[in-house]
Amino acid sequence: MDNLTFAHSPDCDDAFMFYGIASGGIDTGDFKVEQVTKDIETLNREAKEGKYDITAMSFASYPSIADRYLLLPCGGSFGLRYGPIVVAKNNIEPQSLAYATIAIPGYMTTAYLLLRLYAGLVKVVELPFQEIIPAVMNNEVEAGLVIHEGQLTYGQTGLKKIVDLGQWWYQTTELPLPLGGNAVKRDLGEEKIADLTRIVSQSIAYAMANHHDALQYAMRLAGNMPVTLADRYVRMYVNELSVDCGELGRQAVKKLFQLAAQKQVIEGEFNPPFM
Repeated sequence: MDNLTFAHSPDCDDAFMFYGIASGGIDTGDFKVEQVTKDIETLNREAKEGKYDITAMSFASYPSIADRYLLLPCGGSFGLRYGPIVVAKNNIEPQSLAYATIAIPGYMTTAYLLLRLYAGLVKVVELPFQEIIPAVMNNEVEAGLVIHEGQLTYGQTGLKKIVDLGQWWYQTTELPLPLGGNAVKRDLGEEKIADLTRIVSQSIAYAMANHHDALQYAMRLAGNMPVTLADRYVRMYVNELSVDCGELGRQAVKKLFQLAAQKQVIEGEFNPPFM
């Protein structure tokens, strides 16, 4: 048996997609898969060290690990006209964000890259994603960039939406928004990578076909979250593009880096290599 590590975040969508493997619902063949769960910004940093065989990562962080990892065509979270949201306690004109201090969930997240593409060079402070909404409410920052379930719950706190970066992305590109994906170590070799691609894709398809059980499993990892909220979030970010991103998903990821290069957020052109 080959012992492999598969790292992903404990967020509902990532955990949901791992259900087919975790439950034994699919055949992993000669692979024994060890599951590791950490927040996405930690995984972004650890991927630079090549710590895991397969790792979830923010698409924005991929250029820093491209020498070690290939992108998998499965396991991605794509927003379909929705995505990270900038929120504030008071009304702020979107064009005034350059003058505000904004809490972000990590410098390597796709959410932060999108904010840069939208608003240019902005003043930010990095906070764990679950601390961003409280920081805005307590006037520690003027605005916050919310991801995960915060996209669905910020309104309950009285905060106001300044801009939905997923809607802005679609208006700009007419493409799905690539937020997070999976990457596999190049040195595993073509045959193993092909087998692992099949396993990950089958795990996601199995979870979608067994939605209720997969959701219950995901909620055990994601912590205290109402089932209706978890279900809504999973249905937003686990879809057919997660099973196989296809040409549309590849175009979306490529566009992300094209715009980043055009706006000089990254240096030079970058063409992301998929398995």
